[in-house]
Amino acid sequence: MLKGKVLVAQGGGPTAVINESLVGVVNEARKDPGVDRVYGARYGVSGIINEEFIDLTQETTDNLERVAKTPCSALGSTRDKPDRPYIQEILKVLKAHDIQTFIYIGGNDSSATLSLIGHEAQAQNISLRCVHIPKTIDNDLVINDHTPGYPSAARFVANAFAGVNLDNQALPGAYVGVVMGRHAGFLTAASTLARQEADDGPHLIYIPERKFDMSDFLTKFKQTYDRLGRCVAAVSEGIRDSDGHLLATQGRAVETDDHGNVQLSGTGGLADQLTAAIKRELKIERVRGDTFGYLQRSFVGCVSDIDQREAREVGEKAVQCARWEKQDGSITIRRTGNYSVAYDISPLDAVAGKTRYMPDEFISVSGTDVTEKFYLYLRPLLGSQMPDFAKLRRNEVAKVL
Repeated sequence: MLKGKVLVAQGGGPTAVINESLVGVVNEARKDPGVDRVYGARYGVSGIINEEFIDLTQETTDNLERVAKTPCSALGSTRDKPDRPYIQEILKVLKAHDIQTFIYIGGNDSSATLSLIGHEAQAQNISLRCVHIPKTIDNDLVINDHTPGYPSAARFVANAFAGVNLDNQALPGAYVGVVMGRHAGFLTAASTLARQEADDGPHLIYIPERKFDMSDFLTKFKQTYDRLGRCVAAVSEGIRDSDGHLLATQGRAVETDDHGNVQLSGTGGLADQLTAAIKRELKIERVRGDTFGYLQRSFVGCVSDIDQREAREVGEKAVQCARWEKQDGSITIRRTGNYSVAYDISPLDAVAGKTRYMPDEFISVSGTDVTEKFYLYLRPLLGSQMPDFAKLRRNEVAKVL
């Protein structure tokens, strides 16, 4: 049995299914007779410092299920990066409230924070079990086959570019869509999943795993435009030039969070930069650009049922591992069979502060498209059938004049 109280918190960027993990934790923890209460910390670790706790033991099952289906972080989130005094204050609060299990739902930065808390608790001989639940739409946590939040965001991106492609067919021109992905191109690559015909967009994709060259971009863009009379490009916000510099930060003031992450999605700078170059160098008149930004993270009505199920299960597994494995760790997702998953617990230090990138086998030789292996990887994650599209048949009438 677990003992004392269980605390759950959410950190980093929200997702469409992060509350499934929250509810998985609450429901599983409430079954344990050794658990006194299940608390939720408001706004991540900052809520612990301020003792902003919600007693989730008192929530009704019906309301929890409704919250589970609601996108975005129900408890609120944070980008705080705790230093040692901050962590010591966290432990002081946890000890005062008899919290002996801390479950943190988040990405790279959240796992790193939890690792530091776990190490400090051991150094102070404090009884505290620390378990990390994976969450990130970037899909860049190591060891995991994929991370909860990514499949739903990928479904949104694929559907959005399907709509963009149809729009671009009706009114041909040049289009650039900037997609989240600071270090990894998984989400941008998902833009290709709604293609149905050979000339469907996006025609070009650009991801952080390949160096970006403006001259080569313009050359390939022009070749596509000359061939089709239009061109749609999907671009990761994290693309870098040959010197490793982020294009999104060139020519503007840089803002960073406490973890040193440069703000990328809160500005349309990269889309403006690329569309301006297309207009200037290629002389194309109709040029449009969008920055998807926060739309990808918690979009209502575009959720993968696979993502929902697995997000719930990793929450349940976190409590089960805290109960039986008797070790700190991060819940990790392993793919098995044609498509099924198994859950493991990996050491926090094996996940914290590390980044997973798209493997070369998912990226085309040209570097501006994906391979069939990527399609085989992503298709099962998108869940129930994607929307179908149709075009009018070209039953042309002979000209009279």
